[in-house]
Amino acid sequence: MLHPSYVELMDVVNEGTDPDSPLVNSRYSIVMATAKRARQIVDGSQPKAVGRADNALSIAVQELYEGQVKIISDESGEEN
Repeated sequence: MLHPSYVELMDVVNEGTDPDSPLVNSRYSIVMATAKRARQIVDGSQPKAVGRADNALSIAVQELYEGQVKIISDESGEEN
């Protein structure tokens, strides 16, 4: 089982946004954002999350859950 869950990740990502139009409303958006961040880490980007994660995908999920990486709308890009 994935921890944090998709629902928890969506809650964190949508925190502070308009409840009527959440920024992220699908698992696909979470998967794409974490995959993109994991590729950045593999390519040499410095991880922002410190902990027991041992692979790039786990680090990317942890960064997203801790709010260290934000997903931004398609109009201005994919991820920050």
